[in-house]
Amino acid sequence: MALEFSDANFEEEVLKSDTPVLVDFWAEWCGPCRMIGPIVEELSSEYEGKVKIGKLNIDHNREVPNTYGIRSIPTLLVFKNGELVDKLVGAVPKSNITSKLEAQIN
Repeated sequence: MALEFSDANFEEEVLKSDTPVLVDFWAEWCGPCRMIGPIVEELSSEYEGKVKIGKLNIDHNREVPNTYGIRSIPTLLVFKNGELVDKLVGAVPKSNITSKLEAQIN
């Protein structure tokens, strides 16, 4: 199951992680976010132990989306060693996400 990231735990869970991290920026009212949600859940199972995968609700957390300039959702950011290394915007196919993740674990 995907983790829940927040302004409070972002530094510890994402920036200090020793594995790559995928962060799904979303909101409950966002249709495309609801479309991509099940894919994010699937990936969290498939990549367990290899990539940390979680969601950050932009309505409940303002600081982190502001820091990374999140203007449209869903936005998926990939972090490795505390650095932003990749970005996907919109309801993209699962294959697009997996290719970004694979590039970080190989």
